Amino acid sequence: MVNDAYSSANNNLSNLNDLATDDPLRTSIRKAAQTVRDTTPLAQSFTNFVTINLVANAQLAAGGTAAMSFLPDDIADGEVASGASYINVGTLLPFYEDALEEIARHFHADHHRWVLDPVAAGLGTTRTDILKSFKAAPPTIIRGNASEIIKLREMWELPLDENEKDSGKSKKSSGPVGVESADDVEAAEASARVLARFIAKGDAKRQGAVAVSGETDLVTDGEHTYRLPGGSAMMTKITGAGCSLGGVVATYLAVADPLTAAVAASALYNRASETGETNSHGPGSFQVAFLDGLWSTTPDQIAASPILA
Repeated sequence: MVNDAYSSANNNLSNLNDLATDDPLRTSIRKAAQTVRDTTPLAQSFTNFVTINLVANAQLAAGGTAAMSFLPDDIADGEVASGASYINVGTLLPFYEDALEEIARHFHADHHRWVLDPVAAGLGTTRTDILKSFKAAPPTIIRGNASEIIKLREMWELPLDENEKDSGKSKKSSGPVGVESADDVEAAEASARVLARFIAKGDAKRQGAVAVSGETDLVTDGEHTYRLPGGSAMMTKITGAGCSLGGVVATYLAVADPLTAAVAASALYNRASETGETNSHGPGSFQVAFLDGLWSTTPDQIAASPILA
């Protein structure tokens, strides 16, 4: 089974406990998932044009509505109708540097909630300048792989607490390997918590979250940290799995608080990718089966996913 590649990470969680079935977070996840299905919220995206089709289709399959644009004035006007927005810095064009900084400032001034995917953080001067600029107008949720999360904290020059330095769950970034992570999820835990606390300070409701994707996903609001085991390694065999997750996180952010949105979207992706692997024969059929899994996974199934604390 392809999922054997995930077994080692998921087997190292024996000291954590699955949330009770009546835990308030599970209740919030179920409500968010049902609200998305009932209201089809719009979450607009300024995203990687290589993966834009999968981002849009994933948002639709999850129950939301998609709108894509690369123009700052379009994004600003679309904010009125959007419950949340999504920015992905995957494939850059020359005008992105000014456009993305302008959009982030606009979101910050209007207290508009948005999700950042810091793809390949640390790769190139322009990408670094864009990501550094977001510190002054931070997102509501950051979703990335472990190397991206570690590197973004370093770019923003956010110090680790002494207890986090000594926890064994922090390290200097190994740097990007293209768009893939060179670090495991646990190595990014301390950086994720620091980033989550920082972005919460800039939020009107003092809320924020960071989601680290990997063999076992990690989601934190800076105070509470959860692991989500499961999923399928086939997600690494299609282009845009992480990008589309960022878009679906934004879909959930349109109807829920940041922590609920990040956990709910990550849980949905794990269940849908498991369904996709079962019903496919390779990467091409997996992508189709994965989208079907996003569509068919129920709010109850999402809320019942393994969530370890």
